[in-house]
Amino acid sequence: MMEKIFEGNRKWVAEKLSEDQEYFKKLALGQKPEYLFIGCSDSRVPANEISGTRPGEMFVHRNIANMVVHTDINLLSVLQYAVEVLKVRHIIVCGHYGCGGVLAAMSDKSYGLIDNWLTNIKDVMRLHEVEFLRLKDDAAKARRLVELNVIEQVRNLAKTSIIQTAMKSDNPPQLHGLVYDIGEGILKDLNWKEDDLKRFEHIYNMEPAPVESPA
Repeated sequence: MMEKIFEGNRKWVAEKLSEDQEYFKKLALGQKPEYLFIGCSDSRVPANEISGTRPGEMFVHRNIANMVVHTDINLLSVLQYAVEVLKVRHIIVCGHYGCGGVLAAMSDKSYGLIDNWLTNIKDVMRLHEVEFLRLKDDAAKARRLVELNVIEQVRNLAKTSIIQTAMKSDNPPQLHGLVYDIGEGILKDLNWKEDDLKRFEHIYNMEPAPVESPA
């Protein structure tokens, strides 16, 4: 089965070189992506393909159900590097309808270790329980939870110290919440606005710690 991977790689290299003999030499010079994409690990949601971006244009982090968890050192490391070193202009949290992580969180089954991760999605359900009680159809609940989860993860993103600091700069990154419809191939903008978090600014806003002068 691995030969399929190597054969695919050779065909891809040949295709790129046929378009531009200097393609890989140019790519090796470095990256300056405009976007950070935080998406789901689902194999049907390849960040570059669904966004029409090329290698070098999008920095990517993926995990189960596109979560932004404040104790996830992997996510925070990617975020800090993207914001402070790469200077990305847009940060996208992208969920997708039919997400297995969301569906698992909606069930009352135990899946082992991943249950600890899914608790973060269950917290989204708790925050929006009233809306869920109004939805009678399970499919409608699943689609809405995908959307609400994206919105909450963008909020979590905005609450990180990394973004709080970046927002005080002259040219802060813009945050976006998107949902990908696998059945149609279309990206949907949830139109998240920074004002969404303004009413909690007195709780989450952080001022830089004062720098102590040497004794």
